[in-house]
Amino acid sequence: MTIPKLRVARPTDDLSALKSFYVDGLGLKILYEFSDHDGFDGMMVGDPRSLYHFEFTKNSEHIAGRAPTKDNLIVLYLPDQREWNDAVERMQDAGFSAVEAFNPYWDRLGRTFEDPDGYRLVLQNAAWG
Repeated sequence: MTIPKLRVARPTDDLSALKSFYVDGLGLKILYEFSDHDGFDGMMVGDPRSLYHFEFTKNSEHIAGRAPTKDNLIVLYLPDQREWNDAVERMQDAGFSAVEAFNPYWDRLGRTFEDPDGYRLVLQNAAWG
């Protein structure tokens, strides 16, 4: 079976703020950007080698608003201690401070960061599985 690629797509009210979080802070690359595609502006960010990427879109006729809860998470597993430290430091250097996780489990081996839309990203210093 072919392993499918995953795109996590969601709207935003501020593409620029998300670019700062996901590109400058998290270190992802801009894979594609578009403007006025059927009324939508957007960008896709990720690592070209990965099987996932994120798409953020903005429509001037639609208010996206903030995340519905503090437990809406994307979790990235970084088992290598040095890589995890570098990722946390890059977020902090870009001006993003860790927040207390809604579920305390994520604070044991990880750091949680809240993006400008209120969605949370956990950098977990553990292997998945």
